[in-house]
Amino acid sequence: RLRRHFYTSSSCGVCGKGAIEAVRVSAPPVEGELRVSEAVVSALPERLLSAQAAFEATGGLHATGLFTADGELECVREDVGRHNAMDKVVGWAFLQGLLPLSERVLCVSGRLSFELVQKASVAGCPILVAVGAPSSLAVELAADRGVTLCGFVREGRVTVYTEPWRIV
Repeated sequence: RLRRHFYTSSSCGVCGKGAIEAVRVSAPPVEGELRVSEAVVSALPERLLSAQAAFEATGGLHATGLFTADGELECVREDVGRHNAMDKVVGWAFLQGLLPLSERVLCVSGRLSFELVQKASVAGCPILVAVGAPSSLAVELAADRGVTLCGFVREGRVTVYTEPWRIV
C-alpha cells in the first residue's frame, strides 16, 4: 500500500488533486441582467487599493472588494491569501443577507484563478474584475458559469474575456 504525503495550505485550492473535476463545485450559471459601465470597471482597482490599509502599511496583502454597479465600495477584506480575502468578503455578504450577489461586482487585487472564479460564481456574482491576468481554467469556468471576467484592469484599460455584454 502506498501513502501519499504532501503539504498544502489555505491558498491552494487544487494542490494534491488528480483532476480539476475533484475541486470543481457544481453550481448553476450566474443569473441576472446586471450591466456596468467600462468607466466604473476601470476605476475599481484604484478604489480597492485606496481602501487597503494593511497593504499600505506592509505591501504584502491581497484584497477583495465588493462593489455596487455604480462603483461604490461596500466591503473590502485583506489577507495574505487571495482566496481567503474573497472568502471573507463572501462571508460578510452572507451575514448581510446579500447573497446571491447578482447586483454586485467583485474586484480582486491579484490575478484571477480558477478557484476565485468558482467562489464568485457560487456566490452568484456576475462580474469579476482583477488587475492581473486570468488563468486559462479561470476563463473556461467563467464562460461555463456565465461570469463576466475582466482582467488587466489598470491604466484605463479593461480586457473582457467572457460575457462582454455586461460591460457597457
